[in-house]
Amino acid sequence: MIKQKVLNWLRQFNTFCFLDSCGFSGERFVFLAGAGVKRRVVLAGTGGLNAFADFSEKSGAWLMGHWNYELPTGEGGGYPGQIDAVGFPDGFFFEPEWVLYVKEDRLYIEGEDSERLYNELLQEPLVPALPLQLQQPVRSRVSKETYLETIRQLQAHIHRGDCYEINYCMEFFSEAARMDPFDVYTQLTGSSPNPFSGLYRVDDYWLICASPERFLKKTGSRLISQPIKGTLLRKGTDAESLRAEQQQLANSGKDRAENVMVVDLVRNDLSRICREGSVQVDELFGIYSFAQVHQMISTVSGILEESVTLTDILKAAFPMGSMTGAPKMRVMQLIRQYEKTARGIFSGALGYIQPGGDFDFNVVIRSLMYNAQSHYLSYKVGSGITIYSDPEAEWEECLLKAKAIEAVLKGAHEEEA
Repeated sequence: MIKQKVLNWLRQFNTFCFLDSCGFSGERFVFLAGAGVKRRVVLAGTGGLNAFADFSEKSGAWLMGHWNYELPTGEGGGYPGQIDAVGFPDGFFFEPEWVLYVKEDRLYIEGEDSERLYNELLQEPLVPALPLQLQQPVRSRVSKETYLETIRQLQAHIHRGDCYEINYCMEFFSEAARMDPFDVYTQLTGSSPNPFSGLYRVDDYWLICASPERFLKKTGSRLISQPIKGTLLRKGTDAESLRAEQQQLANSGKDRAENVMVVDLVRNDLSRICREGSVQVDELFGIYSFAQVHQMISTVSGILEESVTLTDILKAAFPMGSMTGAPKMRVMQLIRQYEKTARGIFSGALGYIQPGGDFDFNVVIRSLMYNAQSHYLSYKVGSGITIYSDPEAEWEECLLKAKAIEAVLKGAHEEEA
């Protein structure tokens, strides 16, 4: 109940970040919210990383925000001319006026007159939701036939030795959507709860996120990354059938090949900023079950060199290997060549930095992006392409990953009818 009251309270703010573990154990916060702006920074172009360094590394306060996939970090970025109709800036961070979080069944409030805010929250009324309306049907930028041909072209690059694996994404969109992002977020996380979910607003730009994937978490000097490669539809209704599905994914040669390649890439990224010999694979090919799918997740960790800053970490590891491929620089060139739209905040990262410098960021996937001024609604899906990929199966995997979002949008059509 307190989570819903905090969400309702956030409606008054033009800028906020709500991060939600959706009940998954092992996460530090049940939820974490920052609202109101003491100060902010907008990152743009090649100077964005320097602006972020100036803003973040002298702070000592809570910071929340995002980096777009295209943020130039030295590994690439900058996609002039590609469509990005949602419009999130390359990056954005703010120091909140208020920080609220729940951990160990207790609500914490940081800000001026926290007792007054607590009493306000107790009285916070429920707000009727505005039904989601799609006056224009959702459609894809890429037809199925074009998608299949693109996968074959990417596999030709792999045959030639240009790369080993590439993550290819496509966009679905509507140019005439009206909705209550709070209600859509509640629906999406209700049907597909995931440990790195979030509702995020920067003026007219909204992110409604139900991500299962962590990009990077720093605790003290320890840095961990948990890339996902390997997805299987969850159909089982009892323990035995679920175990059989989990074993099917665990034994998939194609998924194991994808996963081990991204693990090697992450190990290489972390070795650039961690103490020599400290980078290790804590878990390889872990199988985790969520409401809609089973996922293959590995965990890689390392101990940071003392002089390493967050901008150094970004230069080494962003964008994340699970959303690019290997080798990273070459596949980013191919992504730019073959994808029809800029990714924007999709396959970027959303998260927080604590006072003292610890942080946690997700990978922005399984998400809706929305521009409330233009009424443009977008979601993107993708998969890792290898030499073993079957184009038809990759198409089906993309549709599977969008299943929870499609269900929310289908409900809008039915209500409108």
